[in-house]
Amino acid sequence: MIDYYSTSAEFYELVATRHTASSGPPLTGVLSGLDVSHGPVLEIGAGTGRVTEVIAAALPDAEILAAEPSATMRAMLTSRVARDPDLRPRVTVVDGSAQDLVLPERLSAVVVFGVAGHLTVPERVTLWKRLADRLPDGAPIVVELMGVSSPRVLPPVMSLRETIGRQTYEWWIGGEPTEGDGMRFTTTWKVLRDGHTVREVADSYEWHTFDVARLAREAGMTSRRITEAGGRPIPEIGVLVK
Repeated sequence: MIDYYSTSAEFYELVATRHTASSGPPLTGVLSGLDVSHGPVLEIGAGTGRVTEVIAAALPDAEILAAEPSATMRAMLTSRVARDPDLRPRVTVVDGSAQDLVLPERLSAVVVFGVAGHLTVPERVTLWKRLADRLPDGAPIVVELMGVSSPRVLPPVMSLRETIGRQTYEWWIGGEPTEGDGMRFTTTWKVLRDGHTVREVADSYEWHTFDVARLAREAGMTSRRITEAGGRPIPEIGVLVK
């Protein structure tokens, strides 16, 4: 398992706050009213727990299994769960990546945000099969599509700028094709004070591009794509249904 996030984990909450504001409403729309009597809702790649909170609010009777392989991110996730009187009895935090996660016998739904592109096609096919074996008919697997369906050049661009105390934080991200369906994304966090950069933290990772139709073929499931919530455009989300 490759830890993609510990290098820049100190900045993750800045991105997660914005991410949840845009992706939370459509996820809530997919999950609301779901029958959770079959088993827990599984979240693969729970990060610091922002999406976990969305799942818990949308499904107030659900047990949630929140899996996060990064120890640094998992520490923040566990802290968030432990201090919340609603989450604490309902959310079980576990170590494990999508490729080697120990799964319960039954699941009611699965949420996979920010993860699918870290997996090769054979790894994804194996994951979909393992999940399908545990889901009832009609249960959803909700996947964040990330807006990159095929490899292409993405020149570095500042994607976020936030000020905390006397420092300003900038998040720069760019990407370029590698082999096959792959892209290499490079991210840089710049910490500025009084207009001067005092620190930079750079990282890169491989991402296997996909769209929801491709995921549906891999999984042998039906699919739909959600592009807006409440009449407002959102980052694309795919829903696979057994």
